[in-house]
Amino acid sequence: MPSHATEEPAFKVVRTLPGVEVREYGAYTVAEIVVPGPAGDAGGQAFPILAGYIFGKNKGERKLAMTAPVTQAAVPVKLAMTAPVTQAAAPGGFLVQFVLPKDVTLASAPEPLDPRVKLREVPPSRVAVIRFSGFWSESNYNEHLAKLQAALRAADLAWSGEPVYSRYNPPFMPWFLRRNEIWLHLADGG
Repeated sequence: MPSHATEEPAFKVVRTLPGVEVREYGAYTVAEIVVPGPAGDAGGQAFPILAGYIFGKNKGERKLAMTAPVTQAAVPVKLAMTAPVTQAAAPGGFLVQFVLPKDVTLASAPEPLDPRVKLREVPPSRVAVIRFSGFWSESNYNEHLAKLQAALRAADLAWSGEPVYSRYNPPFMPWFLRRNEIWLHLADGG
């Protein structure tokens, strides 16, 4: 269920597996940037640039509400600047996205002043999601990714592409209250 305190893209839970939700998301708009990483630093590298955009560093100096999640996925060299791929090795860097408020579309979003910030509409999708708490660490991420993949294999569900790491909380949130998720896009709608 989306949080009521911070706006999130609308979704519907269409199936549950042990410890996993299968969600259907409608289209939503993002502001995104590719940063070099490593994975543990990518969010910190991208955050001030993307936050600058939503807090008024755009044509018209329009301020936008902060929403959740902030997503992160690695970009391979051949697809750099176009598609999220893997969290581990990232020769193309990391794609970090801020979800924009639901009333902001690609057509109505203010133009970024920083040329590194790109705007894009994410198409409707079906994703398998595992939720967990804690700070970013490779071991925490890998442990939960393995659980998510095992649940999908047990349910005979295939995924396409690579994992997306999604964060929902501000940096000052205590580790035990943090909401993190890993998303895998289901092949053929799952």
